[in-house]
Amino acid sequence: MEKRTLGRSGLSIAPLVFGGNVFGWTADETTSFKLLDGFVDAGLDAIDTADVYSAWADGNTGGESETVIGNWLAANPAKRDKITLITKVGSQMPDGAGLSARWIERAVEDSLSRLKTDYIDLYLSHFPDPDTPYAETLAAYDKLIQAGKVRAVGGSNLDAAQLEAAQGAAKQANLPRYEVLQPEYNLYDRAGFEGPLARYCVDNEIGVITYFSLAAGFLTGKYRRPEDVSGQRARMVGKYLDDKGLRLLDALDTVAQDTGASHAEIALAWLMRKEGVTAPIASASKPSQLETLVKAVDLDLSEAAMTLLNDAG
Repeated sequence: MEKRTLGRSGLSIAPLVFGGNVFGWTADETTSFKLLDGFVDAGLDAIDTADVYSAWADGNTGGESETVIGNWLAANPAKRDKITLITKVGSQMPDGAGLSARWIERAVEDSLSRLKTDYIDLYLSHFPDPDTPYAETLAAYDKLIQAGKVRAVGGSNLDAAQLEAAQGAAKQANLPRYEVLQPEYNLYDRAGFEGPLARYCVDNEIGVITYFSLAAGFLTGKYRRPEDVSGQRARMVGKYLDDKGLRLLDALDTVAQDTGASHAEIALAWLMRKEGVTAPIASASKPSQLETLVKAVDLDLSEAAMTLLNDAG
């Protein structure tokens, strides 16, 4: 399986990242172990999580996903060197938040403890922190890299101006730059990444791993009418049920008929072919869903299919 480089970090990954937001939420520990084993056994290697996952679930406070992954690594120590482990800092936790040096110093130790590992391959600033200068955050990351606790750093949810400012601060102070960007990007949500931000990443060799790659599940084709969704899923998917969303479902229907692939496979394969994208992040709560994600890696969309999907969105 062809590996793709993550910026200039020296890290490389297979073209699909497993989203760990489900661990300790919609996938219990036993199921999560099976999913992680299946993912690695399929030749894939990058796992994305965050300290805050999954604080939104009833009874959770954050750290649940990292804990599950750590327990899996403890049960399978030989697999640590086979994976690229990605986690994030900055979201609200019970004892703090943000990107100050003081908080990063504490939060990274908490993540390492939950993950049961000595190092994090890729450590991401989860959200911009307007109260902390980029130089302070990057200096804290520099200490972690020098100590061997982190191999590379990146940012999530940055726009073009914010990313450029962060990189400028790194260059001016001779600090590690953000090697990876994690933006929201999928067939439906394109405006936030395409254009100046995508061009900046390409021109400056910044890796891109996309989240919400399946638009909260909308791009699986399962949800076509308001009555198809309920509860929390309704809040997440309902916004896609408009004219644009329905056009995309029609286009996905056409490509699915031509290729025999599922809607999810097609939506992920589309991302893998987009300029600047290193790999999409996608989650699965059961083995059958994981099988679909894995199939997407080998799906080669034609130029006609890419054009149809691009135009529909």
